[in-house]
Amino acid sequence: MRWLRVGVASALVVLAALGVLGAWVFVHSTGVNGRLVDRSTPALIASARLEAAFVDQETGIRGYALTGKPEYLLPYEQGRIRQEAQLRVLRRVTAADSRAREDLAVVLAHVEGWRTLVADPIVAAPPGIPVPEAADRQGAAKAAFDELRAATATQQAHLQADRDHARGDLDDVRLLRTWVFAGIAAVIVLLALLVFEGLRRGVTRPVAGLVHDAERVAHGDFAHPITELGPADIRALAHAMEAMRRRLADELAFADRARRRLDEQALDLRRSNAELEQFAYVASHDLQEPLRKVASFCGLLQKRYSGQLDERADQYIHFAVDGATRMQTLISDLLKFSRVGRVDTKVVDVDLESVFTTVVDDIAVAIQESDARIEHDPLPRVQGDPTQLALLLQNLLVNAIKFRDLEHAPLLRMSVERDGRMWRFALTDNGIGIAPEYADRIFVVFQRLHTREAYPGNGIGLAMCKKIVEFHGGRIHLDPDHTEGTRIVFTLPADA
Repeated sequence: MRWLRVGVASALVVLAALGVLGAWVFVHSTGVNGRLVDRSTPALIASARLEAAFVDQETGIRGYALTGKPEYLLPYEQGRIRQEAQLRVLRRVTAADSRAREDLAVVLAHVEGWRTLVADPIVAAPPGIPVPEAADRQGAAKAAFDELRAATATQQAHLQADRDHARGDLDDVRLLRTWVFAGIAAVIVLLALLVFEGLRRGVTRPVAGLVHDAERVAHGDFAHPITELGPADIRALAHAMEAMRRRLADELAFADRARRRLDEQALDLRRSNAELEQFAYVASHDLQEPLRKVASFCGLLQKRYSGQLDERADQYIHFAVDGATRMQTLISDLLKFSRVGRVDTKVVDVDLESVFTTVVDDIAVAIQESDARIEHDPLPRVQGDPTQLALLLQNLLVNAIKFRDLEHAPLLRMSVERDGRMWRFALTDNGIGIAPEYADRIFVVFQRLHTREAYPGNGIGLAMCKKIVEFHGGRIHLDPDHTEGTRIVFTLPADA
């Protein structure tokens, strides 16, 4: 804002000049007022009081000369004391005034002349009788004192003239001060108006326009351009906001296109899910019946003709029965996997302690056959689907028992701890373990680490566990740091 810098600099220069002028007027006014208050007026007052002291001295001398009574000398002595006091004042306040010093010297000369001619001889006369010389010198005494009074009058006239001049100077400087400070106030008001108008035109109006444009954009009118007005800084800000608006408009357009594509894909997914559900229905009804028939008749063939055919025929019949049975199990497991989070899902308050006890009872045969021992911490209550959570615990426990170390009895322990807003569960066993490089593979459907002959199953159990945990808002993973057996860790949201 070059114009703002120039304006502010000019205003500062003007204000500095006005400050210097105001300071000069103030100093000058103070000096003139000090001359009147501290010099002219005190000098005039001291001169008048000095004259009164002379009169008291002359009165005391004249009374003593006529009567010879010592008490008449008291006014004389007091007058001399007041004379010295006023002389000190006069010498102090007229130290810088040569004419006042000359007038004072003339007055003092007449005082000394009058005192030498009149006062000292009378004071030296013995008390008790009138002074005879006083009558003889009465004319000379009067003339000497009149000269003293004339000198005092001249001094007072000069001091009065100096005071009147100082008073006039004070009136002039007061008038000057009034005009100067009025001018300073007027200039300050004018500068304030100019600054206000400059800010209104150069800052307020462009900023108001910028705010108006920004509010229109903020309310959804992303096509409204940001107008670049005002000083360079505000134009630069407007340019940056316009660039941001264009980028935002482009991003929103891209987001709209992406949303439309996502809507289309979501529609396709809904259609595909409907077809999958239809397939699941067919698989659960139409495919199960032929499989049951094949398995049933293969079983009848095996019972009726076992030993009547050759060994190869018996082996073929066994393969057929086993294949049909595994196909039934696979279809049943796939149906369970596909229904997680979609079919008959109900989220309620679940007591995992009760669910865990029920699951342990359900797999009691496997526990008894393997001589397994299961321990667990007190389990909390969570929000979820009790059926799916029971399936989660059952798959984890059955897997831990299935992949046990045949040299040791299985030992399973379920631990739990609060981790912020989540419950952190860990099922630890002393089985054969899982290598860390297979940590992600074990949760993929149909992924097996062992042959079906070594460990039966179809590779869906842990994949189903992962789907159940993620449906409930948690995560599941293999603990790679645990080496003695296997530790599966999963989290579920805490109720509060």
